[in-house]
Amino acid sequence: MNTAKVFVTLKRGVLDPQGQAVARSLTRLGFTEVKDARIGKYIELQLEVDPSQKEALKKRLEEACDKLLANTVIEDYRVEL
Repeated sequence: MNTAKVFVTLKRGVLDPQGQAVARSLTRLGFTEVKDARIGKYIELQLEVDPSQKEALKKRLEEACDKLLANTVIEDYRVEL
């Protein structure tokens, strides 16, 4: 069994109200070194695949991100195998 990790984040320049709320709250709690926060998604997938097919698998996962896991208009993603 292999594990794929997908990290989805808002593109720079896209407003992140949840991240702004977290940054403000952390500052109010005394974490004054926090100047910005961006909130994203972490998706972990358990896969049953042949390890020698790593490049093909990465392309399939990118296809899954493009079709379902990320809104590519406003989000970027990174896949780790």
